Amino acid sequence: MDDVIVLSHADFGLSRPCRGIVNVASSANLLTNSKSVQLVLDPSLALLSRRQRRLIRQNPGILHAIAAGLHAAIKECKWQFRNRRWNCPTTHSPAVFGKIVNRGCRETAFVFAITSAGVTHAVARSCSEGAIESCTCDYRRRGPGGPDWHWGGCSDNVDFGRVFGREFVDSSERGRDLRYLTNLHNNEAGRMTVSSEMRQECKCHGMSGSCTVRTCWMRLPSFRAVGDFLKDRFDGASRVVYANKGSNRASHRADPRHLEPENPAHKPPSTRDLVYFEKSPNFCSYNGKTGTQGTSGRSCNSSSPALDGCELLCCGRGYRTRTERVTERCHCTFHWCCHVSCLNCTSTQILHQCL
Repeated sequence: MDDVIVLSHADFGLSRPCRGIVNVASSANLLTNSKSVQLVLDPSLALLSRRQRRLIRQNPGILHAIAAGLHAAIKECKWQFRNRRWNCPTTHSPAVFGKIVNRGCRETAFVFAITSAGVTHAVARSCSEGAIESCTCDYRRRGPGGPDWHWGGCSDNVDFGRVFGREFVDSSERGRDLRYLTNLHNNEAGRMTVSSEMRQECKCHGMSGSCTVRTCWMRLPSFRAVGDFLKDRFDGASRVVYANKGSNRASHRADPRHLEPENPAHKPPSTRDLVYFEKSPNFCSYNGKTGTQGTSGRSCNSSSPALDGCELLCCGRGYRTRTERVTERCHCTFHWCCHVSCLNCTSTQILHQCL
C-alpha cells in the first residue's frame, strides 16, 4: 500500500500568512516525494487563500510538485551556505527557516528567491513529465530552427511554472510596505533565474550517428545552477529604500520602479537582483530574539583563510581540536557478474570545532 503524507496549512506557511510559503512548519513532510506517495489535503488547508485552494483544485498533481520544489529549495540553501556563519539552519518550529524570514536582510532575500525558484522549477519539470493534468510540454517551439536542426522534442514548460508560481506563491504576501515589495521582488528574481537559465538541448539523427540533422528543445537548468546564480546575486545584493512615485501605496506586483538603491551612486536593481533593506544580524552567537544559532560547535578548516576557516567562522573565539577514528569502505572491486566487494579501511581524522 502506498504511503500517505498529509499536508496541512502549516506546510505552506499559513501559521503566519503574511510571510508566504517560506514558513514551512515541518520539513519532514517534504522529504518523501516519490510518485508512489499519496498526498492528502488536510482539512486545515482551508486556511489557504481562496486563490491558492482554487489553483490546487484546478491543477491535479501540482501539490506534489510544490512539495518537491520546497524540499529542493531547503536542500540547495543548506548546500550554498554550508561554509558560512549563517548556514541556512532549519527547525521544526512554525517556520522551517526560522525567524530569518521575518527580517529584511540578505539572507531573507535568498530564502524567498530560492523557495520561489524551487516551486517554479519543480512545476515546470512536472509538466513535461506528465505529472500535472493541466499542463504538458511546451510545444510552442516547433518547426524550422536552423540550417542543420529543427525544434521538436519536449521542452520544459517554464512559462507555466512561472505563471503558477507567481499566482500561488505571491498571493501569500500581505501588506503594501517595503517588506512586501522586497519579498515580491525576490520571489520574482527566483522565477526569472529559472527562466533565464534555460538551455537548448539537442539529439542527433542520421546514419551511424552522423548527426545529419538535430532535433532540439529547451531544458531547465539544474537546480544547482539556479542556486549558484542566486548565491552570486546574494553576494551582490542591493540595499534598497521605497521610492514614492506619486503614490503612497505600493503596486500589487513587485515593481523595480518602486525600489531604489539606498546609495544614489548605485544602479537600480534589475529583476534578477536580490534586494534587502536591513542589516543582517550577528550570526556569531546564539540570540533567541533574532533566532540565530551562532557558530559554536561548527566544524571549521584550520588551514583555510576563507569564510570556512576557523578564524572567521569561529568569530575569533578559537576552536578545539580532536581526533576521530573513521571506518569506511575502500578498495572496492567489481566482480563479473554482478557484485562489488570492498575492504574496511580505518583512518584517523583531525577535526576542528568552534568554541
